[in-house]
This record gives sequence, C-alpha cells and structure tokens, in this order.
Amino acid sequence: MLARRRHVYFAMMGTCVTLFVLAWGVVRIWSIPAAVAMCVVAMVIPPVAAMVANRRGPEDRWWDDPSGDPQSDEWWDELDGKKRPRS
Repeated sequence: MLARRRHVYFAMMGTCVTLFVLAWGVVRIWSIPAAVAMCVVAMVIPPVAAMVANRRGPEDRWWDDPSGDPQSDEWWDELDGKKRPRS
C-alpha cells in the first residue's frame, strides 16, 4: 500500500508541475485566463497529494506506543514478533 500511495503522490505532483509549465510555457501565448486557470488547478493538487500520501491504510500501524489496552498490545506485539505467543 505504501508503494501505491507513493506512486499516486508522484503522479499527482508530476501533473502539478506539468500543468504549471504548460500554462506559462505554451498556453499563455493563446489565452492568459486559461493559463491562470491551469495554475489555479495546479495550486490545489499539492495539498490533496499530501493527504493521499499520508493517509493511513487499514493494515498500517503508525505508532508503537502501547495503547493502554493490554489485550490489544499483546496482540500487536505478537503480530510484530516482539513476544512469543503463549502455548
């Protein structure tokens, strides 16, 4: 999932840069309002890309601090291989 989010992030940021460069390198020759509109769209993309890249997936465990619930902490430790399961 991390790789997928990273690919989506870079695709969105690449789109942002492409829109900006095309707006002022090509489109402004024919229409300045269209170039400004493209820059406004490019301005919205980076915050959305940051939200996509930092979104927590269902299988992500972001914090290793104990939650305070002993049963949950024991379960996570078992999954992480920190403790051996009880026999």
